[in-house]
Amino acid sequence: MLKAVQLGNNSGLRVSQLCLGTMNFGVPGRGHQGDWTLDIDQARPIFKSAIEHGLFYFDTADVYGLGACEEVVGALLGELLPREQYVLATKISMPMGQGPNQGGLSRKHIMEAVDASLRRLGVDYIDQLVIHRHPHGVPGQVGPPITESLEALHDVVKAGKVLYLGGSSMFAWQFAELQLTAEMHGWTKFISMQNHYNLIYREEEREMNPYCHKSGVGLMPWSPLARGILAGSYQGSFDDGTTNRSSGQDRARTEGLYRGEMDFKIADRVAEVAERLGRTSAQIALAWLINKPEISAPVVGVSKISQLDQLVEACAISLDTDDLQYLEELYRPVVNLLSIGYS
Repeated sequence: MLKAVQLGNNSGLRVSQLCLGTMNFGVPGRGHQGDWTLDIDQARPIFKSAIEHGLFYFDTADVYGLGACEEVVGALLGELLPREQYVLATKISMPMGQGPNQGGLSRKHIMEAVDASLRRLGVDYIDQLVIHRHPHGVPGQVGPPITESLEALHDVVKAGKVLYLGGSSMFAWQFAELQLTAEMHGWTKFISMQNHYNLIYREEEREMNPYCHKSGVGLMPWSPLARGILAGSYQGSFDDGTTNRSSGQDRARTEGLYRGEMDFKIADRVAEVAERLGRTSAQIALAWLINKPEISAPVVGVSKISQLDQLVEACAISLDTDDLQYLEELYRPVVNLLSIGYS
């Protein structure tokens, strides 16, 4: 059974130890992840199992399935739990259409995007609104003054449409600038950072993770299993995908994110430790992350109840110092993905 934990030290919000990422739920064929999307009937038993395990923290985004994911998530949560018993996060910023104002973090798009998410989710308020990237972080989008974005975000909080704010992948200096600017104007600050962090992409250990830990911001990393690499979905090569996701169109995205020469060698070590301890690779990779004191609630994605069962069990695994060192020692610095586009 999962525990409830405080999301960082700067709010009273409590969340489950794991957050269920819902990118793969929606309408099959719709959106960039359409070839491995589960529909509402396929998603329902996973949501029921999550709730039974004590998982009550759910993460979605408007761009997932171009709105379809929010509709499915909102419908299932409305069916399965009273509103006060779950924490719901959604993200805005990515383009939702061809219109010049249908993406980004301008005041216009923030106001319109929040209202659209509320309609699709079928709720009166969003527990946590996450900006999907920095206001200047998506190539091709207009970069508004950060004061415009921050004031608009503060306004949706004060209007009661959003309770808390979160950030996602950006440079640490950018996040610090946002936080300090918000503080200087008396606007709502971010309580969490949803960043890219796992055993084969550890560049966040340099600045973002220490900054958040020191300043009380909760860390909820995405891709804790490196899009299946650390769970064994690729069997040592991008040419050997064993799942719909790893062998479909999403493989190109995975190859773009994971370019390190040691990636699959580290994954082999995860498998070795897992076999010795009688666990799965996914459990060991997640346990490594959860053992980090700065981590609040990793965002995990599953397509089967059995996968969810394993990840919940991982929260109780304690790795000794020798195992942690063995898993970490092969890592070599890689290019920070934010410096060549966006993570």
